[in-house]
Amino acid sequence: MTSQGIRIAAIGDIHDRWESEDEAALEYLGVDLALFVGDFGNESVDIVRQIAGINIPKAAIMGNHDAWYNATDWGISKCPYDRAKEDRVQQQLDLLGEAHVGFGKLDFPELNLSVVGTRPFSWGGSSWKNNRFYRERFGVQSFEESVERIVEAASQTQSDTLLFMGHNGPLGLGNAAEDPCGKDWQPIGGDHGDPDFADAIAKTRQLGKTIPFATFGHMHHTLRHTKDQTRRAIHIDPAGTVYLNAANVPRIVERNGDRFRNFSIVTLQNGLVSQASLLWLNRDFEVASEQILYNAPDAIAIDDPALHAANRK
Repeated sequence: MTSQGIRIAAIGDIHDRWESEDEAALEYLGVDLALFVGDFGNESVDIVRQIAGINIPKAAIMGNHDAWYNATDWGISKCPYDRAKEDRVQQQLDLLGEAHVGFGKLDFPELNLSVVGTRPFSWGGSSWKNNRFYRERFGVQSFEESVERIVEAASQTQSDTLLFMGHNGPLGLGNAAEDPCGKDWQPIGGDHGDPDFADAIAKTRQLGKTIPFATFGHMHHTLRHTKDQTRRAIHIDPAGTVYLNAANVPRIVERNGDRFRNFSIVTLQNGLVSQASLLWLNRDFEVASEQILYNAPDAIAIDDPALHAANRK
């Protein structure tokens, strides 16, 4: 399978826009692995239940909206249900089970890779937030402790080829508002990446692991301060890791009587990213548009969905 390419879908910031047709679309695209980077909705248990039930190999990490009524005092004050009687954060985690890789890992030996999750429920930035929530839920009280948890998971993977995923991206991808984790609110500019994500990748490399690809969301492609451009989706670091911000929101839209849904599709060949693109599919799963986000030098892209579907059988 490695010689023919591994087809990965990165799905960012669903925000309640997930339908049964989405699983069918992933099947049609011949996806070998689906990575869900969080913000399924405001503690949207029903959406998470649908995603937990899909039959495609998958990994997921929770976003800040997935603890919207539990992580902050403000959220708790706005909670529309009785938190003493139900724990919707835990319900989501229970539904996903081992597919949730926050502070953990999941091995895919058939693909010759493992997925490592960074800190779940991230709100982004270099200040430690929501200490009570992280202390009670995970026993973590600092970025340093977060890094320890992530690297410990990475050290236990079966494969030495790792994909990293988080809700928010790592620190170090740029300070401009248009960068993958750049601040597009006042004051404009500044790196809103997670320092523990960046440190965990650096320490994992010291273990002898290779990280060809990392994906995240949280920072939406549409910018608040300008409509003249969108957020830069791809970043490549000096070690060659390809970072993808998959948060193209809203991911399902209606135009001219048709319904379109987006997926970020990444192809791995021989342990490296050969191509990344943003696809919009129409109601009939036809590719309405494709934006090539990244092409590796001399890469031969595998673009035949039927080939990948056959590979998975």
